[in-house]
Amino acid sequence: MPDALSARRLSRRGLLAAGGAATLAALLAGCGKDDSAKPAGSDNTAGPWSFTDDRAKKVEVAARPARVVAFTGVAAALVDFGLDKQVVGVFGETKRADGTKDPQAGDLNVEAVEILGNTWGEFSLEKYAALRPELLVTHMYDPDALWYVPDESKDKILPLAPSVAITTARVPMTKPIERYAALAESLGADLSAKKVTDAKARFDAAADAVRQAVKANPGIRVMACSGSPDLFYVSNPKVSTDLMYFAELGVDIVVPTKLEAGDYFEALSWENAGKFPADLILLDNRSTALQPKDLAAKPTWTQLPAVRANQVTPWDAVPRFSYAGSAPLLENLATAIRNAKKVG
Repeated sequence: MPDALSARRLSRRGLLAAGGAATLAALLAGCGKDDSAKPAGSDNTAGPWSFTDDRAKKVEVAARPARVVAFTGVAAALVDFGLDKQVVGVFGETKRADGTKDPQAGDLNVEAVEILGNTWGEFSLEKYAALRPELLVTHMYDPDALWYVPDESKDKILPLAPSVAITTARVPMTKPIERYAALAESLGADLSAKKVTDAKARFDAAADAVRQAVKANPGIRVMACSGSPDLFYVSNPKVSTDLMYFAELGVDIVVPTKLEAGDYFEALSWENAGKFPADLILLDNRSTALQPKDLAAKPTWTQLPAVRANQVTPWDAVPRFSYAGSAPLLENLATAIRNAKKVG
């Protein structure tokens, strides 16, 4: 789910910088035709490759892409489905300030890929061109808005390689998981591999655990939220793909009533943080959001019944859309619901 700033940027369309055409021409010239840049063992004899993304755009190229650049969470999902050396570059939160791997990266080997940017708005056009990309892949929360591809430079980025965008809002979480699985398979992943089938079995068991937890402890009201210094954001389960799926499993999730543009959340002043009663809080655990230690200074936060009852659990607001990435989210949710008491 986009945070407040990201959501506003999603709908913004930047203007082309002056001299963009000349810069693009130079970058394209620099790409050349040096086949030595391709990874050892890449299969370029497989014949034509095509994939229709969620913009209804059909990508057709002469050979299966062997050099993929993706949003970090997408790259990690593709790795979960069995891709490896095909991923050569990433953009988005990849490494923390202390150099450790960001949770978004999952099992991706972050030392083996080029990091084009590590935060919103960062995307090195020069590094991207130097990678000689054959495919760019990212989420799409709103139509034609490519997640973490900067608006102000996208018209220089997109001509360098075909792109695929997968819808990650207003559909249940299982849909983007299935779409990324299909993309990974088209790129050469074996979805019948034990690693993948085991992850699918774990995901299915975790989903059932959520259903059973709701039945065993009925009436637990859940609120998904994110905190910033000035505002408290309550997320909308009718838009956020993971929350939509949780609701399908029977979880009673708070639905905000006064939505901001895009319908992702309701923004409340901290004075009104108690607007929606809740027994269990799912708290955005991204580095861009305030964490419990930061929120301790907010009196209205500490007064929330769920907080006083210590019924706050971390929430991956931008899930890793694979069975391996999403199963732990469901397991943690099931545990939190089972252990919660009605307090709201």
